[in-house]
Amino acid sequence: MTTPLSGRDDRITLRFLATPADTSAGGASVAAGSVMEWIDKAGYACAVGWSGAYCVTAYVGNVQHRRPIPPGSLVEVRARIVRTGRTSMHVVVTVLAGDLGAHDLEPAVTCVLVFVAKDAAGVPVEVPTWEASSDADRRLTEAALDRMSARAAIKALMLQEESTEASRAPRSALRFLAPPAVVNFGGKAHGGTVMRWIDEAAYACAVAWTGDARAVGIYSGGIHFLAPVRIGDVVDVDARIVLTTDRSLHLSIRVDTADPRDPQHRTVTTRCMSIFAVPGDDGSALPVPQWRPELDEDVQLEARALQIIELRKGIVPIPASLALAR
Repeated sequence: MTTPLSGRDDRITLRFLATPADTSAGGASVAAGSVMEWIDKAGYACAVGWSGAYCVTAYVGNVQHRRPIPPGSLVEVRARIVRTGRTSMHVVVTVLAGDLGAHDLEPAVTCVLVFVAKDAAGVPVEVPTWEASSDADRRLTEAALDRMSARAAIKALMLQEESTEASRAPRSALRFLAPPAVVNFGGKAHGGTVMRWIDEAAYACAVAWTGDARAVGIYSGGIHFLAPVRIGDVVDVDARIVLTTDRSLHLSIRVDTADPRDPQHRTVTTRCMSIFAVPGDDGSALPVPQWRPELDEDVQLEARALQIIELRKGIVPIPASLALAR
């Protein structure tokens, strides 16, 4: 009898060069959306390798961009299983980057993703049970478990958000058809591609408000994938500012889709919160124009953003050293 391929390897590493096509508008560093695409691809490959099944991204949390990645950098993306449920897998992904000649790679991002295994009909299927075999494994499993309650609370708050045309919040909206080039093995758009669209809409909103094309995404969190994006769907990506601090912009991003034959019947597919800042010449964040909500809807959105910020304070970032430990 042939040994099943699933449940054999709980880690994967991707290695490649960051190209000019990966950069943001200024071209000086890789766009946050490109980094999130890399994260999703590595996490997906790890989840599929462990489960032996088609997988979908259910959640991406706490993507903190610690430092810029210049084009031409050698990039390494490491993913490892840290917990399994009946049909789900928690995967920790770390992005490292550095000079090609020096081969001295430094961590740039560490985050947790949740994938769900599905069969050909889209029904969740059981995955092989993963068990910790080292101290690092056990600590990473505990970190994943610690995040579950906060993640559920943040998701509940985000799903309460009402975004209507009555809002006066600064916003940017993108609309397009989901192209065949972004299709995954399940016939849907890659989760990483959706995250790139989110970053692009947020960038457009941040630049329009600040008037500075150097605006960069420094954090994306609570990325909840609620429904798939089907190829050929009309995709609407709406980004709006919900809170400003002295040196940052907090944006709420929503992705809706619709069959082009019935564009009024929309499905919410993804919700996300992102933080943008404008780096100065020395790398420190510059002051940004302040926005203050006036309408009830905008006041409520700001209040929920503040609640989410408080919940996130209880989520301790996973150290890259732990994610990379054996």
